[in-house]
Order: sequence, then C-alpha cells, then structure tokens
Amino acid sequence: MRRLGIHSFCWTGGATQDDIEKAMEASAGCGFKLIELAYLRPEKFDLDRLARRAQSLDLDIAVTMGLPAASDVSSEDPDAVRRGEALLASAVTAVRDVGGSKLGGILYSAHMKYAAMPTDRGRQNSVEAIARTADIAQAAGIDLVLEIVNRFETNLLNTTAQGLDFIAATGSDHVRLHLDTFHMNIEEANPAAAIRLAGDRLGYFHIGESNRGYLGDGTINFDLIFDALLDIGYDRDITFESFSSAVVDEGLSIACAIWRDTWTENLPLARHAKAYIDIRREEAARRRATVSRA
Repeated sequence: MRRLGIHSFCWTGGATQDDIEKAMEASAGCGFKLIELAYLRPEKFDLDRLARRAQSLDLDIAVTMGLPAASDVSSEDPDAVRRGEALLASAVTAVRDVGGSKLGGILYSAHMKYAAMPTDRGRQNSVEAIARTADIAQAAGIDLVLEIVNRFETNLLNTTAQGLDFIAATGSDHVRLHLDTFHMNIEEANPAAAIRLAGDRLGYFHIGESNRGYLGDGTINFDLIFDALLDIGYDRDITFESFSSAVVDEGLSIACAIWRDTWTENLPLARHAKAYIDIRREEAARRRATVSRA
C-alpha cells in the first residue's frame, strides 16, 4: 500500500472551502496520508489554496465523482455524451490544479439507478469517451480509475470482469480499475478472487463495510481482502469510505440510499478505521510470512 486515505464525506458534505480545509486537517490529525474529495468546481473553490493546504499537511488528494444523467457518456444522445466528456476533461484539470494524483468514480455512466439495460451503442460511446479522457489524464499526469459499483448505482460496470473487458475495449494503458469492498460484497461471487483477477489493473481501492458503518460491524471478511491484495502485490492507495446523513447532504444520501445512519460522530469512526485497517494489514503480512517460512 502506498498511502492510506479517508473520504472527505466522513467529515463534511464539502459545501465550502472552509469545510474542505477542516476535513483535510482532521484527516491528517488521524494519521491519514490521502483525502478523497468529490469533484470541486473551479468557480466555487480556490484550488491553489487547497493544494497548498494539502501539501502543508502532507496529504495527497484523490477526486471521485459520478456523472449526472444529463451528461451520461453511456447515453445514445450525442449531446449528453459531449457534455459528459467536457465534464470529465474539466474534472481532470481540477485534479491537476488541486495537486491531486487521481480521478476515479463512476466516470463511464450516470450515477443513478437505471430503468433499462445498457445498449451496445451507449457502451461504445462510453468506451470512446473514457479512451479520450485517458489521453487527457495521462498528459496531465493524473491516474484515471473506473469505480465498479453495484447494480443500483449504474447499469454498465458492476463486476471486475466487466471492468476489465471495458478497459481492454478502450485500448488505453492509462485506465485502471477502482474496486470497493462495499460494492464487491453485493456483486462479486468471491471478492478476493475478483481482486486477484484485477491484478495489476487495480489502480485504487476503497475499504467500506457492508452496512457503510464501522469496519468489522458488517459481513465483509477483510482478512480475505487483505490476503488477496498482498497476493497481487498491490502497492497503490487504499481509502476508507463511509456515509452518514449526519454529515452529507440530502442529495448524496438519496443517491447512495443512506436511509439510516450507522454512525453520527465522525472522529471515533475515523480513528477506528485507521487502527482497524492497520491491524488487518499487519495480520495479513504475518500470515504471508508464516506461509513463506513453512
């Protein structure tokens, strides 16, 4: 693992510059080395100032987003696809300007529950849009990672196998997968096997519990997860993600179906997540060492 991060939505809905800076300070105070932010519109935030604050706190920045329906690059509507590509290009620029290292999330479709199956034309539109965005990201020095999410948040990429096929179709070496234990717990028959299948195409990893709450309070077997990450030699960033309507706004609560809160106080949650992930990683390393000696 390169860096351990935390999503800013654990701290704040991120409506203001001050909210984001306080989230940065809280993240660094808990020992995290990366903060994940939602897309920051340049007209609303001082990106240079955020970049300087993150640098002063020794924090890297990841940015994730989902496309709105009107800018869905998996649409058959060419105007929607053009709007989506423009938004993705703008997001790459914002990541660069805020000093971030990667753009991830649901970049290949709208973030919503679809009412129909994806179409061949729509998928091809998305493939082509992501391929062009990858060129822009590569030129800007930004990693492009596609988050594989559950069936209620996209109709296009729900499994690692689908993601790998999609990436191959782009023809780009600059596109990688962004996997998330919360979504894998829903969609993958064997999340650990899915991680091994991703192999070196895995570019970013989210740790989240099955109930979006405290790690260890749900059904995910994190020992198997960390063993699999060791097996593929994963050396990129891992970020903890959890949501509560006590922090995020109504729009995100609806989009992510946060109908009940598993926590309301973020500092204990963040401290627990940091300690839990550190312990699970250390235990996985010890298991690996024991097997190697046997």
